[in-house]
Amino acid sequence: MKIILLLIMIFFWALLIFYSVLTICGVKERLKTKKKFVIQTYPSVAVLIPAHNEEVVIQETLKAMVKLYYPGQLDIFVLDDSSIDRTEEIVKCFSNMFSNIHYIKVPNGYPKGKSRVLNYGLSITFSDYFLVYDADNQPEKNAVTELVHAAEETKDSAGAVGYVRTINSERNLLTKMISIEFQVFQLLMQSGRWNLFKTGSLAGTNMLLKRSVIEELGGYDPYALAEDAELTIRITAMGKTLPVVSTSQTWEQEPEKLSIFIRQRTRWLTGNIYLLEKSFREISYWKGKTFIHSIQHTLTYFLFVILLLFSHVWFVLGLLGLELPNFSSPLLLFWFMSYIVYTSQVLSAMVLDRNISPFNIFVGCIMYFTYAQLFIVLLMKSIFSYVISRVKKKTITWDKTVRFRGEPM
Repeated sequence: MKIILLLIMIFFWALLIFYSVLTICGVKERLKTKKKFVIQTYPSVAVLIPAHNEEVVIQETLKAMVKLYYPGQLDIFVLDDSSIDRTEEIVKCFSNMFSNIHYIKVPNGYPKGKSRVLNYGLSITFSDYFLVYDADNQPEKNAVTELVHAAEETKDSAGAVGYVRTINSERNLLTKMISIEFQVFQLLMQSGRWNLFKTGSLAGTNMLLKRSVIEELGGYDPYALAEDAELTIRITAMGKTLPVVSTSQTWEQEPEKLSIFIRQRTRWLTGNIYLLEKSFREISYWKGKTFIHSIQHTLTYFLFVILLLFSHVWFVLGLLGLELPNFSSPLLLFWFMSYIVYTSQVLSAMVLDRNISPFNIFVGCIMYFTYAQLFIVLLMKSIFSYVISRVKKKTITWDKTVRFRGEPM
C-alpha cells in the first residue's frame, strides 16, 4: 500500500510541476514583443459560420463580420443547417447589402452536427484558407489579419488559433468563472504549450486553417463531437503546427444557467472521451509532437481525475482525524498544492489580461472549490453516457448550446 501511495505522490508532484512550468512559459509567451509582419499578396480567406436557429444572435454576428479588416479577398458564408426560425431571412438581408456575405442552405444529412456542416462548407468554397466562427461570435476588427500573419510567417503551419473571450462575463458568477477559465486554459496554457513545444490546439472557433491541409486529411470527422480537438491531433500527426495568436480575439456568449452549462460541457467531454478511445487505436497519435496532445488527454480525462479524487478523499480522511500512513512528504499537501497551482494560474491570467480587481481575485480564489470540482461530476456523467451509447451501438447526437439575445460588443 505504501509503495502504491508513494508512486501516486511522485506522479502527482510531477503533474503539478509540469502545469507550473506551462504557466511560466505561457506568461513568457504572452509578454513577447510581436514583430510586425508584412505580406506582399494576401491569400484568400473564407469565413465559415455553421448556423442552426440563430435568429437571436446572427444579426450582431454579421454586424461584426462586415467590420473585419483584411487586405485580401474575404468572403463570409453562413451555413444554415435546417433552421426553422428567422435565420435565413436575417442573413439574406445582409447578403443583399454586402457582396461578400453569402447565405448557404446545407442539405439534410447524417450525422447531425458541426463537423458535417463544415465539410459541406469546404465543398462549396475555394479559398486558400478558411476560418471558422460560431454563430454567436463577434470577432474584433483585426482578428483575421492577425491569424493570417501568424500562419504565413510560421514554418509548417496548418493555420493559426486565436483567443476566445466571454462577451457576457459580467452577467453572473457562472459566466465570470467561465471567462476566467478561458483566460487560463484557452490562452495561458495554450501559450505555454506553444512556447515550450511549438504546438497549439484548435479552439472550435476563431481558428484559421489551410484548405490544402484539411483536404489532405480528408476533412472533419463527422462523428467527433469535439471536432476541434480531434482535428488538432491529425494536424499534429502530419507534422504541421498551429501557432497561438493572443492578439486575434473574438467574443462569444457563454451559458448563463447551470443546466445549459452542464449540457454544453457534457458534449465537450463526451467528444474528448471519443478522441481518447480513438487515440488508443491509432499508433500515429503517439508519435512526435502528437504525443503531447495524446498524453494530455490521457492525463486530463483519466489519470489526473483519479489522482484528484484520491487527494480529496485523503483530505477528508485527514479532517476526520483518521490515522493515515506517514510519509516524509505529507499526502495532505497534494490537495493544498493543487489549490496553489490552480489559483496561481488564474491570477496570472488576470494580470496578463489586465482585468484584475478585488472581486475577480475573490472569484479566482473560490473557483477551485466550486467551478473546478464540477469537472469531475461532468466527466463521470460523460463517461456514463459514452459507455451506454457504445453498449447500445448508438451515435451520440450533437447538442446545440442555447442562445440568448445579448448586447453587442
